[in-house]
Amino acid sequence: MPSGIASTIPLKGFSEVADRFDLCLCDVWGVVHNGIAAYRDAIVALMRMRERGISVVLVTNAPRPADVIIGQLDGFGVPREAWDAIVTSGDVCRALIRARAGQPMYRLGPDRDLPLIAGLDAPEAAPEDAAYVLCTGLFDDEKDTPATYADLLAGFAARGLPLICANPDLVVERGGRIVPCAGSVALAYEEIGGEAIYAGKPHRPIYEAALAAAEQKRGSAIDRSRICAVGDAIRTDIAGADAFGAAGIMVLAGIHAQDLMEASWEDRHGWFGRQTHRPAYAMPHLVW
Repeated sequence: MPSGIASTIPLKGFSEVADRFDLCLCDVWGVVHNGIAAYRDAIVALMRMRERGISVVLVTNAPRPADVIIGQLDGFGVPREAWDAIVTSGDVCRALIRARAGQPMYRLGPDRDLPLIAGLDAPEAAPEDAAYVLCTGLFDDEKDTPATYADLLAGFAARGLPLICANPDLVVERGGRIVPCAGSVALAYEEIGGEAIYAGKPHRPIYEAALAAAEQKRGSAIDRSRICAVGDAIRTDIAGADAFGAAGIMVLAGIHAQDLMEASWEDRHGWFGRQTHRPAYAMPHLVW
């Protein structure tokens, strides 16, 4: 339970707490879009935040550089006026790969994540020749599960290979379906004794990068007590916000929708109390 948070405060909209914050660190998938379409009310809320002088940094565990995510958001019709900066797990991950320049790497994940290693000295190798593993996801997240790679992961663990997890999310919602992410593979690897290194939320480096981006845009420092973080996942968004000292705002729709969207607020409070972290605020969707 996060210190100082005895109960989650329900919100009808972000406007109820807008005067408390100078920076909003906002999750993308599950809050701004669902992988297929953008949420119009969320876009309006982000734009209203900026009109009120609140900086908005989109913070995503997507295992791709920010410029790729910008293109994706453009495709969903998310106006660039809705955010000040974007920081991705991919951005942080590239620094981890640079630190291993020239070392042979086994890449576990779909080819759509290839922009992550573009321009880096990261030669791909067969499993038996790799010095480390880069996991950006599952090869086919529509049918594969971490168990699909059990033998492969066991071989890596036996050799003591570190696995860089480019997306710490366990699952994500895609058009109403829940699909596994790289975090589920990394967790399976840790469960058999492997070493996993995480690039994104809930780990501190991505939050430090997001804060630095916001302060650069504003041209001034931001008081940590005036930062909120919006997201739909307890394990990454809310845990990360708590560890960084930001006020966590939970969006109930998303990966926990089955537990929360049809529940009463009494049941929601009980559910929060059973989790590792409790958000300071919660609302069904991000709305103004």
